[in-house]
Amino acid sequence: MKKSGIVFDIQRFSLHDGPGIRTTVFLKGCPLRCMWCHNPESWSREPQLMFYKEKCVQCLECIRSCSKSVHLLKQGKHVLDYQKCDACGECIAHCAYGALKLSGGEMDVDTILKEVIADKSYYENSGGGLTVSGGEPMLQFPFLEALLGEAKKPGLHICLETSGFARKELFARIAGNVDLFLYDIKHINDEKHKKYTGVSNQIILDNLDYLYRMGAKIRLRCPLIPGVNDTDEHIGGIAALARKYPKLTGVELLPYHDMGKGKWNQIGKEYGLCDLKNTDQEQKDILRRHFLEAGCEVMMN
Repeated sequence: MKKSGIVFDIQRFSLHDGPGIRTTVFLKGCPLRCMWCHNPESWSREPQLMFYKEKCVQCLECIRSCSKSVHLLKQGKHVLDYQKCDACGECIAHCAYGALKLSGGEMDVDTILKEVIADKSYYENSGGGLTVSGGEPMLQFPFLEALLGEAKKPGLHICLETSGFARKELFARIAGNVDLFLYDIKHINDEKHKKYTGVSNQIILDNLDYLYRMGAKIRLRCPLIPGVNDTDEHIGGIAALARKYPKLTGVELLPYHDMGKGKWNQIGKEYGLCDLKNTDQEQKDILRRHFLEAGCEVMMN
């Protein structure tokens, strides 16, 4: 088992990634390309450069320090050729204004768990623990398997947030070390799932059925994206899954927000759903009512 992997964030005192107070470890790499993704820096498995243009004062130190000509000044604007970047970090060392950051770095299991276990008393008092998220954590499977195995030794409660898009036999290998799967269902319609995420949902639904039948605890997590899956078809499909799998620990709705929109530009990508507005309370109430009418009680994040 691999003892180190690429991590792009660790969030302590997280309240929305499983029960209680948790520490969430975000692993890089994802096979999906969701058009609303709020962590697009998680797609690549490798560390990558992020540029915060609002912090840039055009001191030009990054241009002078970069041997790959990643940084350019065009028509008075600082622009980046991300394709040339090898994430060496040299430009970051010369930026005094925090306009450049490297997303992702190698960490070993022991270092991660030392940070996680530091808050063990909070987990014990709140029913929390460790959540591993992404990206898609299953994409770094040897590292994930090692991390979960070691995290179980001190008795941590473990959640795994997953898109379900991985080989069934891999889920079988780690299921015993996962107390709760936070299982994403993005669109019930396969063709629309392909359109908006880039992959079929057949593997995802097959793995959901497999994990449920082997006795795993599962909470469905359902992002609701205006104009994408806030439809009778999708809502009815989620309700049907809840009826099919009555021992699910819950169905959680994740209303749309655009808090990750700026990250797309920071890594040189164009946001896929630029005209959408955040879901307000009235829309949340309507969505909740639609789910209840379809026969499905939901939690709202």
